[in-house]
Amino acid sequence: MRYDALVIGGGVMGAGTALGLARGGMRVLLLDRKGLGTGASGVNAGTLSLQIKRAALVPYALRGRERWAAAQRLLGVDVQYRMTGGLTLAFTEAEAATLQLRMGERKAAGVPLEIIGGDRAREMEPAIGPRAMMASYCAIDGYADSTATGRAYRRGLLDAGVTLHEGDGVVALERSDAGFEVRTTRGAQFSGRRLVLAAGAWTQRLARMLGVELPMVVRFNLVSVTERTRRLVKMTIGHATGLLTLKQSDNGTMLVAGGWQGRGDQERDETEIVPENLITNLRLAATALPALRRTRLVRSWIGYEAHVPDFMPLAGAMPGVPDAWLLACVRGGYTIGPYLSELLATRILGQEPELPLFDPGRFNSVTAGAAVAA
Repeated sequence: MRYDALVIGGGVMGAGTALGLARGGMRVLLLDRKGLGTGASGVNAGTLSLQIKRAALVPYALRGRERWAAAQRLLGVDVQYRMTGGLTLAFTEAEAATLQLRMGERKAAGVPLEIIGGDRAREMEPAIGPRAMMASYCAIDGYADSTATGRAYRRGLLDAGVTLHEGDGVVALERSDAGFEVRTTRGAQFSGRRLVLAAGAWTQRLARMLGVELPMVVRFNLVSVTERTRRLVKMTIGHATGLLTLKQSDNGTMLVAGGWQGRGDQERDETEIVPENLITNLRLAATALPALRRTRLVRSWIGYEAHVPDFMPLAGAMPGVPDAWLLACVRGGYTIGPYLSELLATRILGQEPELPLFDPGRFNSVTAGAAVAA
């Protein structure tokens, strides 16, 4: 079967784009080397906080949060979306100055937040520790269960008629007169008129198969979960540096993250936890919520994340390769992904998106070698 579009990557970005294209009338094949939502979209902490988004991305994050709130209606599966409100804490004068500066920029961009004192933060969440001297509060912050991402999108994709091919990586990708040809590890071959690369940290490798070099840097983000404990907080908790996200799930476990790094070998798809980074992450969490000092850690894991030099998304036409599109390197991608993928699908379908995309051709190095695809 020849498809109107081949989408590589089964996370929020790829699944969302495939869904939009299928609902727009295209025959779509979605490929993922493992399974839907098993990469970064399924192993992140699920935080939907507007306070940790760059000001330029706030309009996208606001709309992305709305998509998560409507996920059960849009996809047919409950992702346990919770609008809990969120607090971002400062423990020192320097952190307080940083908090006021960053949150001022985000408030100007449209985030509904306010700056409050430490005592007011403890009135709202009594478990917050005595060192918190200032906080920002956003009433519409919240979270969703990232482990439900794949299940939710699977339901939506199948209902829309998307063909799924999972557990099979792409080993060859070529441009032809008729479109694109894909060959997988297990020897399957597919062809399509259009191509979307939305494979997270693996997008760079796939783009190279078409002669395009993307200036991507891969990070190995650390996430941890504790045992179940009594209800400590209702809201999401962050830190002025951005190095803490903390929330309590419905089952009583605490999810601790914040961009602390592990080590990894992407070629072998192997990761390793860095003990000192894990300990520092947990210490910061215990400073925010001292009761965590009496709570046992159950498990920690690593998720891949990629970014480009300006830390803005790659979202748009692939330079030098007609009918090929990119969607990757979205910081805060779990929040923004449902909306940004919707915008990209709109553009591929030949319509003008509501908000502008982020041209992948803005980096000179991107187009190196792209002539091979002409």
